[in-house]
Amino acid sequence: MPGEDYEEEEEQMPLLQTSALKLTALAHLIAGVIGSGVLSMAWSMAQLGWIAGPLSIILIAFFSLVSAFLISNIQLCSNHPSITINRSYLQAVHTILGYKNGLICGCLVYFSLFKTGVVYVITSGICMRAIRQSNCYHEEGHEGDCEYKNEYYMVAFGIVEILASQIPNIFHTKWISIIAAAMSLTYSCIGIGLGIAQVIGQGRIEGSMNGISTSNPSQKVWLVGEAIGDISFSFTYSLILLEIQSTLKSPPPQKETMKKVSTIGVLITASLYICCGASGYAAFGDSTPGNLLTGFGFYEPYWLVDFGNACIVLHLVGGYQIYSQTLFAIVEGWYAEKFQIITREMDVGIGSLRVNPFRLCFRTTYVVLTTTVAILFPYFNQVLAFSGSIIFWPLTIYFPVEMYFLHNRILPWTTTWILLRIYTIFCMLLTIFTFAASLQGLVSKRFG
Repeated sequence: MPGEDYEEEEEQMPLLQTSALKLTALAHLIAGVIGSGVLSMAWSMAQLGWIAGPLSIILIAFFSLVSAFLISNIQLCSNHPSITINRSYLQAVHTILGYKNGLICGCLVYFSLFKTGVVYVITSGICMRAIRQSNCYHEEGHEGDCEYKNEYYMVAFGIVEILASQIPNIFHTKWISIIAAAMSLTYSCIGIGLGIAQVIGQGRIEGSMNGISTSNPSQKVWLVGEAIGDISFSFTYSLILLEIQSTLKSPPPQKETMKKVSTIGVLITASLYICCGASGYAAFGDSTPGNLLTGFGFYEPYWLVDFGNACIVLHLVGGYQIYSQTLFAIVEGWYAEKFQIITREMDVGIGSLRVNPFRLCFRTTYVVLTTTVAILFPYFNQVLAFSGSIIFWPLTIYFPVEMYFLHNRILPWTTTWILLRIYTIFCMLLTIFTFAASLQGLVSKRFG
């Protein structure tokens, strides 16, 4: 009957909308998680070896998933008299842990979002330069003089981000996230495919159980620390989780949907990281480059290397916005509450185009700063490790655990309390080790 068909269509619409929102949330998550770090997995695995490498990726992926579950549970804060929904990570810390913890967390959040922007600028500049180098090597041979500076390409990426940053908020970045997620999966598969082809072509698997050998034992220790820092950086997405969760609708409960999305996202990410790391290490062994597609372990087919690097740049245009929009929302929300002029827009006389002066000035300044720092410290692996070591423990481990304790009223010395305390202390010791190693690597690279 026509009436029955109409009712069935009405019932199907919420299901279709829910599925679309889940896919969008997954796209946001993948775009935010699978970044430039995936191409450093081969280098990280080369430092750790065939056993410790995959185990480290699995362990840190598990830590990130635990953190995601804990954070998903604290979006609704019924214990607080005035604020019932935490729509951002920083708001949740302020609400549950108080002003002092919120202040410390705020500094770390701003640093984390800023350093992610810096790393994305560095990576994009390297990838754009690699496209030009790849074409040069194809024309002039592998011994050709094809060295170019990164700075011009970083500036070009910064100009694109200045324009993209005028997007009002994360709710308007749906298609950017979908494209970015597609690009990240594409270049990851290209890296894996090229590695497998190299292994088949040479007829053997490179690498060892202990990883790269060094003449100095202390150097090996520092390299292992840097490798773990690289992996840690590649799983830091806790800051954007509540923003993504806020885009979902109920029923089912947002936290349940977000847990499923997080599980799928982390499984996809960890699988790609292991495959990309293993194929690259198997192909090059001790000669594994720091970045699989820009380190020129692969010269041919040059067009595929070019395409992979182009996918990275497109992905990072979107990934930069996913993280930056979170910071923009925090700063502009505070500014609007204090001065109440953030929503004013001006007619610039070009059709119906209108510009928000504060948004234009603040976001442009922010992009210029990230680009400047990237030009001063253009060291891919060292910056990845240093960034990951600073923010992984406090933002991915400590604050989520402490919020979970208070939000769920977990009593001291219960089984849950003891297990999470052991988990926190272990991750803290791991973070101290990676911080020392990454700092040594960054200083030696910059001033050595």
